[in-house]
Amino acid sequence: MGRWQGQADIELTDLGYEQARRASEKLGMFDAIVSSDLRRAHLTATIIANGLGVGILPPDPRLRETDVGEWQGLTHTQIERDWPGYLDEHKRPPGFESDDSIVTRVSAALFDLAEQFPGSEVLCVAHAGVIRVMRRAHRVSDTRIANLGGCHFIVTPGSSSSIEIGDVVDLFEHGELGEEL
Repeated sequence: MGRWQGQADIELTDLGYEQARRASEKLGMFDAIVSSDLRRAHLTATIIANGLGVGILPPDPRLRETDVGEWQGLTHTQIERDWPGYLDEHKRPPGFESDDSIVTRVSAALFDLAEQFPGSEVLCVAHAGVIRVMRRAHRVSDTRIANLGGCHFIVTPGSSSSIEIGDVVDLFEHGELGEEL
């Protein structure tokens, strides 16, 4: 816990499997489900899709977590040791993906889905880091997002500037199923 995973392609833990299974019991229906191409997100989406009986789209790499560069796999303590003050000052190492890059790629994925599924509800299984960047970019409060939490993105097809972002949704009561995937 407290490790910066970034785009590390790690497996789900046993708790992650259980959280995904339980999420499928709590979620409503969707017209389609898509995920990041990172294993932890794609497997979560597959478990949810199977539980809901909904088709899953091919994974989309544009929904990947932030590339944290040199910090991938490091703990907060290791980052503070090797980059003193960076976290407190919100500074990032040279290989860290920019917010503009994240907004561009995630927005493109969302607009493509809105065009492919007009008027539909699509569940996108992505990552808290990219969701938080999108929220900040659209001037919505930057709230911590628990595992299997998220928010609604309302996207108007054909409009490159029309993304509305709703409140953060937490599927589990605090501590109900733990925090770690």
